[in-house]
Amino acid sequence: MDNRGSYEWQTFSECNMCGTSVARARRLGRRLGRRQGWRPARDADGISTVVYRCTGCGLVFANPMPLPGDVEQHYGIPAEDYWRESDLSPSDDYFAGQVHEFRRLYGRPGRVSALDIGAGVGKAMASLEEAGFDTFGLEPSSTFRERAISQTGIAAERLEPNRIEDADYPAESFAFVTFGAVLEHLPDPGAAIVRALRWTAPGGLIHIEVPSSDWLMARLVDLAYGLQRLDLTCHLSPLHVPFHLFEFTPSSFTRHAARTGCEVACWRRYVGQTYAPRWADAVLRPLMEATRSGLQLEVWLRKAG
Repeated sequence: MDNRGSYEWQTFSECNMCGTSVARARRLGRRLGRRQGWRPARDADGISTVVYRCTGCGLVFANPMPLPGDVEQHYGIPAEDYWRESDLSPSDDYFAGQVHEFRRLYGRPGRVSALDIGAGVGKAMASLEEAGFDTFGLEPSSTFRERAISQTGIAAERLEPNRIEDADYPAESFAFVTFGAVLEHLPDPGAAIVRALRWTAPGGLIHIEVPSSDWLMARLVDLAYGLQRLDLTCHLSPLHVPFHLFEFTPSSFTRHAARTGCEVACWRRYVGQTYAPRWADAVLRPLMEATRSGLQLEVWLRKAG
């Protein structure tokens, strides 16, 4: 599928999360409009952008950033073409760890409301409902939303077909808001967090899962590019699936929280996928655990009160 369509190319003067000048950012290399692999062609051409790392908080971003003319240009594809089969299959314990962590951090009894921003195929919403939350969701992709409703039985009126930028909920109406693999797709993740904070009740929590900009595999692939004298980086994928626009560090969130009046309750990194040959995982996975250089970063924000 050709997703290249029409783009608006947006440039930035400061880091989206901490406000550090982009003039101070470190250039990582070009990112092509297709998958690159370990040994991309030296004469690779076509559409591309440049990727940078913020020297203030470690946020990785494309500048200029390609923004599609319509959300369906990137996400109006069958769920099977976007997710792995294991991501689509129902699971009894899916999101159970996050529910347990919310209850530990929140520490208040009673039934509360939850909002899943970027609900995808609805697995987290289904788990939240099963756990006793009064659950709502946002999903702008029509194909993902249809799959969520048909697969999980979520009530259509509970899953709004909208982007966070255009959605509106009463202030302080949710104790639990979750962005599971969402912020890296948004052109303004800092503003999305601020918007979600308005909908979060005092003392409520925002759960975030994003790709880490300190992932060991990205460093190894970029080293391989450097040895080949290629001006390329494997960070991000703004022009092909999964269309990531940002990668984050814990500092990205602590510094953003200091600017917005919330606090980081806790954070952790997970190894996740290595995308390396299976024989290499015996070395790479323990190394990532020891150095906290895994693929996935999980952050919990607490609203004051």
